[in-house]
Amino acid sequence: MRIRAAVAESTTEPLAVQELELDEPRADEILVRMVAAGICQTDAHAWHQRIPSPLPLVLGHEGAGVVERVGPAVTGLEPGDHVVLSFQACGRCDQCLSGHPAYCDQAFAANFSGARLDGSEGVHRTEDAAGEAGKVHGHFFGQSSFATHALTTQRNTVKVDKDVPLELLAPLGCGLQTGAGSVLNSFDVPAGGSLAVFGVGAVGFGALMAARTAGAATIIAVDVNPRRLALAEELGATHTIDATGTDVAAAIRDITGSGVGHVLDTTGRADMLTQAVASLAPMGQVGLVAGAAPDAAVPPAELALGKSVRGIVQGDAVPQLFIPKLVELYRSGRFPVDRLVRFYDFDDINTAFADAARGDVVKPVLRIADTAAE
Repeated sequence: MRIRAAVAESTTEPLAVQELELDEPRADEILVRMVAAGICQTDAHAWHQRIPSPLPLVLGHEGAGVVERVGPAVTGLEPGDHVVLSFQACGRCDQCLSGHPAYCDQAFAANFSGARLDGSEGVHRTEDAAGEAGKVHGHFFGQSSFATHALTTQRNTVKVDKDVPLELLAPLGCGLQTGAGSVLNSFDVPAGGSLAVFGVGAVGFGALMAARTAGAATIIAVDVNPRRLALAEELGATHTIDATGTDVAAAIRDITGSGVGHVLDTTGRADMLTQAVASLAPMGQVGLVAGAAPDAAVPPAELALGKSVRGIVQGDAVPQLFIPKLVELYRSGRFPVDRLVRFYDFDDINTAFADAARGDVVKPVLRIADTAAE
């Protein structure tokens, strides 16, 4: 079938919305008509080759849409179902089988290789463009949702109730899941606990909103953007710190006395990792969701008193369990995703990326189709 998709042709060219061809779903695949897709920093990293995915590539990994067709081996999903798309995993390794699919043995190949795990590809140039333009890659995060249609599997496709707009649920598949899951799953922040969030983009806002639902007593937002810090106060932060020219660790200790129990660092900056460890109370934990700069290092002496630093992927979430939980939190008013999003037409995708890069919007969401088209 023919689809429209935004293709990253090279690191220097704007994304180009083109007509491509998509295979019919295999036995274990699902054809989803995309309604909306969130834009995440990971899309930009792959586009600009900070993550080595093959170009040209159809990006997009925060998709939401309506099931059109399912392969005969698919169970629990049928045409007409509303779904949110998340990360891909093999489903067979020890991590997947023990409930930790975000740490799948084949995580990189499943999400960033531009192909299915067997190496095949389901998206192609149209016949009249293939010769001059060459091949195109897809299956980004097992979905490539910057398109009118996507091929997915049961492992990254989550059925959701139809009474919540899909355009608001799209960001739950990665960024907000990562932030909220870090707090509720990885850290398991207790009622009365304390958390500092370094960087309040989509992941950071997901974390602080989740901390409020967990009943944390101290929630500190750290950023350099005054507008985001003001919004953080509205969405659950008990304190905010402008990191510009500030000793962040000292400021956190001024607030808490002994430091915080948990720090979620979304910045990936070496200097912020140092500040994060120095902000911890004894037995405290730093979680890294953006990796760390190559020159980042923590002297062993800084980890005395039981402090620890760990990487977190996708908030340790099992999407089929965690995304419906986030939907319920949104429905109850405790996870106000609508306060973070700005909508863009699909053809304005480059504007959405530019606005996100400038920090003008927390979570851009592309409107690709209308659910009324069911």
